[in-house]
Amino acid sequence: MALRRILAAAWSRALRLAPLSTAAPKTREQPAAGRGAVRGRGAAEAGRPPVPTVDFDNAQEAYRSRRSWELARSLLVLRLCASPALLAHHEQLLHFTRRLLGQRLFDKLMKMTFYGQFVAGEDQESIQPLIRHNRAFGVGSILDYGVEEDLSQEEAERQEMESCTSAAEKKDGGTSKREKQYQAHQAFGDRRDGVVSARTYFYANEAKCDGHMETFLRCIEASGGASEDGFSAIKLTALGRPQFLLQFSDVLTKWRRFFHQMAAEQGKAGLDAMDTKLEVAALQESVAKMGIASRKEIEDWFRAETLGVSGTLDLLDWNSLIDSRTKLSKHLVVPNMQTGQLEPLLSGFTEEEEQQMRRMLQRMDVLAKKATEVGVRLMVDAEQTYFQPAISRLTLEMQRKFNVEKPLILNTYQCYLRDAYDNVTLDVELARREGWCFGAKLVRGAYMAQERARAAEIGYEDPINPTYEATNAMYHRCLDYVLEELKNNAKAEVMVASHNEDTVRFTLRRMEELGLHPTDRQVYFGQLLGMCDQISFPLGQAGFAVYKYVPYGPVMEVLPYLSRRALENNSVMKGARRERQLLWQELKRRLCTGNLFYRPA
Repeated sequence: MALRRILAAAWSRALRLAPLSTAAPKTREQPAAGRGAVRGRGAAEAGRPPVPTVDFDNAQEAYRSRRSWELARSLLVLRLCASPALLAHHEQLLHFTRRLLGQRLFDKLMKMTFYGQFVAGEDQESIQPLIRHNRAFGVGSILDYGVEEDLSQEEAERQEMESCTSAAEKKDGGTSKREKQYQAHQAFGDRRDGVVSARTYFYANEAKCDGHMETFLRCIEASGGASEDGFSAIKLTALGRPQFLLQFSDVLTKWRRFFHQMAAEQGKAGLDAMDTKLEVAALQESVAKMGIASRKEIEDWFRAETLGVSGTLDLLDWNSLIDSRTKLSKHLVVPNMQTGQLEPLLSGFTEEEEQQMRRMLQRMDVLAKKATEVGVRLMVDAEQTYFQPAISRLTLEMQRKFNVEKPLILNTYQCYLRDAYDNVTLDVELARREGWCFGAKLVRGAYMAQERARAAEIGYEDPINPTYEATNAMYHRCLDYVLEELKNNAKAEVMVASHNEDTVRFTLRRMEELGLHPTDRQVYFGQLLGMCDQISFPLGQAGFAVYKYVPYGPVMEVLPYLSRRALENNSVMKGARRERQLLWQELKRRLCTGNLFYRPA
């Protein structure tokens, strides 16, 4: 079954969403629709104060919201998180301590230490005091139900292999026509392995996905009352069978690679995505030689009314071809460069698999509508690269529908990926052409060790930037491009999710240079609860929009989350070391000045 038919039927029957097609690319020759709301900065800027200065070196101001015992707890917990020996055996130590103390005393100990540092409380009612307290000091909250299913490695692998293998593949004895990257592999079935900063969901059945949706709905509703500009985050692997994400990602990647193969034939290899443009006449000739369709059919695909009058075709135009409503759908084949044979892009789904796919899209739609209803921005988290092309594409469909007046749906871009800049620039340009509001969350990424190991073991190109410095450079390049877009488009927004002080300083400097004021509410900052208060609270007290990810849940059920927080603190030692220095500096100051029993006003 062709990709167009599958997706068109799914979206129209399940969601009544706009079809999977870009706006007519001829708008390239006209002013971009997305820039219709360009800010009139001159008069507005003249009447408002300058961009506030933020001092990240003032420990007294940074911890003005914290009591002394909280500073001592932070020092203790962060110091323990820096101990390699402790981290290597932390699960065994937790188990031993629980057996020694009993459940009641163990819970109390955890609430006094790790749980109290990184988790807000057991339920939405108990976390309200902390939310109100942080809000009084300028820091909003993004609620995150931190409970995870405690599966064994064997059970996780079994569920993953079962849910990532199609009925057709099972019938053929497990043989898959997908590329190696987009096939399920037993050795990497437990997607929790090597991941220190992201929750992992495994597909069990449709009822479990409905339960995840209900949890997300409760977080969205609570986030609506937690702060003026509320945020909530979701994961698409929680909402449906991952087999669909794998198959769809395989299709999108093959189609994009086909474009770059045609570009290489025209001598245009190695350019940034938005700078790569194919000559239509040469492309028609190449496609005709492959025997994909008749010359008359090919000429109909590349008419001036659909591709403009430039005589060239870029990657967004190319993607619009795969979305064509009728004429191209039966020709969804690409050449296999190893065999020289033409292969269909997508194999067929069974009726049950189509129903599961529609249910995933329905759940996404329910969540987006609830977010719209309560005025909460919905951030779709990034996941592993073998799921991510499909996740990004489905997020774009949500943005087309819901980001009409403002960016209610934010896509997440992992800047440790080599193609992060291409992904950001393509989506910004697509929003301009189609006239919807661009919204992004920029992160470094949570799956580096796992992705590298998987690529090396299975045998495909490592998708990760080679060094930490290269990832930083990519983050700043993507961020700079987005901030430039915000300067010209008052309806675009970005969440800078980073614990890196250099990145935050870079953002503030570029905001000042570009005239982006914190009162514009276009740039948001995000950090985890219990980490980097020396960044979050100075930003909030200076008037910038900053948020803490606030997890909650019963002690025993959030232990996997706490394990990741401990490991993550160890992985960002430089930042944690500076945080400990500032905490100790403020504690000594209070002790020396007789303010040890300081209570925040």
